[in-house]
Amino acid sequence: MKGSRELLELDKILNAASQYAVLEESKAALAAFEPTEDLSAAKTLLDYTEEATRLLFTLGAGRVEYFPPRGDMLERAEKGAALSCGELLSCARMLRSVRVLYDSVNALADENIVLFKDLVSQLDFDARLEREIGDKIVSEDKIADDASEKLFAIRREMRLLGERIRARLMQYLAGDEKKFLQDGLVTVRDDRFVIPVKAEYKRAVRGFVHDRSQSGATVFIEPEEVLEMNNELKSLSVDEKEEEERILKDLSGRLGRLRASLEHSVALTVEADTFYARAEYGYALKAVKPALNAKGVVDIRRGRHPLLDQKKAVPVSVSVGEGYRFLLLSGANTGGKTVTLKMCGLFCLMAACGLFVPAAEGTRLPVSRIFCDVGDSQSIEENLSTFSSHIVSLREILKEASENSFVLIDEPGGGTDPEEGQALAKAVLSALMKKGCRGIVTTHYSALKEFAYETEGIKNGNMAFDASSFRPLYELKMGAPGSSNALAICTRLGFPPETVEEARGYLSEGARTFERTVRAAEESRIKAEKVAAEAEALRREWEERMKALGREEEKFAREKEKFLASSKAEARRIVSQRTAEAEEILSEIEEIFKKESISESDLIHARTLKNTLKRGTMSEDEAPIRAEKLDAATVRAGMRVRIGSMQTEGTVLSVGKEKAEVRAGVIRIKVPLDDLYTATDVPKPEVSVQLKRDVTARADIRPEVDLIGMTTAEMESELEKYLDSAVLAGLAEVRIVHGMGTGKLRAAVHAVLKKHPHVASFRLGKYGEGETGVTIATLK
Repeated sequence: MKGSRELLELDKILNAASQYAVLEESKAALAAFEPTEDLSAAKTLLDYTEEATRLLFTLGAGRVEYFPPRGDMLERAEKGAALSCGELLSCARMLRSVRVLYDSVNALADENIVLFKDLVSQLDFDARLEREIGDKIVSEDKIADDASEKLFAIRREMRLLGERIRARLMQYLAGDEKKFLQDGLVTVRDDRFVIPVKAEYKRAVRGFVHDRSQSGATVFIEPEEVLEMNNELKSLSVDEKEEEERILKDLSGRLGRLRASLEHSVALTVEADTFYARAEYGYALKAVKPALNAKGVVDIRRGRHPLLDQKKAVPVSVSVGEGYRFLLLSGANTGGKTVTLKMCGLFCLMAACGLFVPAAEGTRLPVSRIFCDVGDSQSIEENLSTFSSHIVSLREILKEASENSFVLIDEPGGGTDPEEGQALAKAVLSALMKKGCRGIVTTHYSALKEFAYETEGIKNGNMAFDASSFRPLYELKMGAPGSSNALAICTRLGFPPETVEEARGYLSEGARTFERTVRAAEESRIKAEKVAAEAEALRREWEERMKALGREEEKFAREKEKFLASSKAEARRIVSQRTAEAEEILSEIEEIFKKESISESDLIHARTLKNTLKRGTMSEDEAPIRAEKLDAATVRAGMRVRIGSMQTEGTVLSVGKEKAEVRAGVIRIKVPLDDLYTATDVPKPEVSVQLKRDVTARADIRPEVDLIGMTTAEMESELEKYLDSAVLAGLAEVRIVHGMGTGKLRAAVHAVLKKHPHVASFRLGKYGEGETGVTIATLK
């Protein structure tokens, strides 16, 4: 597998993935990772990557925090050495990184995170030591004053003593000795406070000379008066260094005692960082977790080679190892054969490294030994020609490959006499078949394409080529070999036409016949696929239409049932109301005639009541007018008709082949043409009926309709049906949701509301109601 690693460019993939790691150790570990050949181990690696992806991009867990490479710091601390301030700060960052990883994973309650929780449960850290180092070490070279009580006292005393020394020396600068000084500054030499004295006056100032300027014009003298104070300051400085050393050694000792557990925790943190890096790399590639198998089955769905530009790469689907063991891939040069072959092998290696692959869901890959002979392995040092180097590779493959191997060979038998090369290629492929291997072989040899037709377990495939434009399509087509199209490509690349034609003439009759047959078959396949695609599109379209028709019929049936129920209820209500009114009139007339004396005004009032009763009922001699069945050919839009099955009248809105759309009251219904009759035009009784709207909406009609995503035509039909149902339900006000968008749907909604007979008014929603994304309509 080592040779396959370089040939398939796994190193480039691992280096790219390692750049997403935080720690230097993680980058190195991932870049050098070796693919596993164990199915269980590979599945575990992918499961870790899946959990890392969920932690980062679903649950929002934090990444591993950076800390510098530890080198031998912990080892030296364990042996008793005192680490420097900078080294202790690095160790504190290490402790913090381990702790943050532990906290970030354990803080998430997700049953899908199993492996990472087990990993962080093994982490060991000392939060107190981490905090103490941070408190006591101020910078890379300084310890905090309050790192210990003793250090605090020493430094306070040093400051006070320093101030006293400066104060005394300032007296020199301001007193009679001022004339002896070079300038008015107190300086330090050899950690002792001194004053700059002109060289010619060095004997005028009693004290000790510590230094001389480069020009010799100035000497730096420590006056006798501050000698003892400087000695004391020096002594305090020694005490300070001893205390600092003690603090550093104490902190280092505590780190040294943690070395074993901390080394293990750091290793686990590095491991977690590599899986986070795998997850981020997969996310950047829009990669998926492949399903692994030990059967040698490769089933890549819409795969894209990760080293290609993912925006421009043409997805390729490849299947081999199930139903047939070898795929013989042919087609034009630059058509993508080698890229497809390398992609299959690379995907297997990536999965064995715990990396997701840039493909579609459902992709399956084997965990097998990968053998590969791709590209020109010519070696000057070993005196190997191109052919010889391929033979060496093929010899190793035939020697080492077994049933649990996936073999990738790019154009076997190339670089030598074509006839012998074809024979060798067939022999190699036959030998691999006998070993039980699976794999992919690319070729331009016609004899090898014929061999694939004749041999069970090998299937031809080709990279599609557009014969009209002489351009490769980078699509894998299974079941038939592809033409090399070498001469066609020469034409596209500007080769002299006369040279191409002459070359065509040199082809043997057999070669020309085979190429013509393959090309014709390929063109026929392309046409058949195009026809099949069109037929499939039509089938899907008609399925959708039939489903839509079925939904419309179901809606009509429901509306019809609602209308009939509503009509019956309305009829019962009218009959009850009329009966009650008649009884009230009769009772009033009886009351008039019960009087002992009836005046003329009483008679007039009784006659008026009688006439009112007469107008509210049909006289016995009034016979109902019979409706006549309409000829379907005479039905026109706008015609007043009677619906026989519903015993109601309405106006024809539109006429189809078998049905007409009729508005009956407040609803629209589709009625068979043979159910239409002439309108009876019976005068409606002049009865004063007071209707009261029930403001409580029925349970099955909501006071809101959502039209977002509909076309204008769909919206008009849906809105009118909804308004009709809302009126029947007694709703006083409805909320129509059309969204903001471009405003086209809103304008169409308002157009329907303007012409609807049962809409009293409408307005856009206010703040809190949906604003311009909704319209509030008031119903009559």
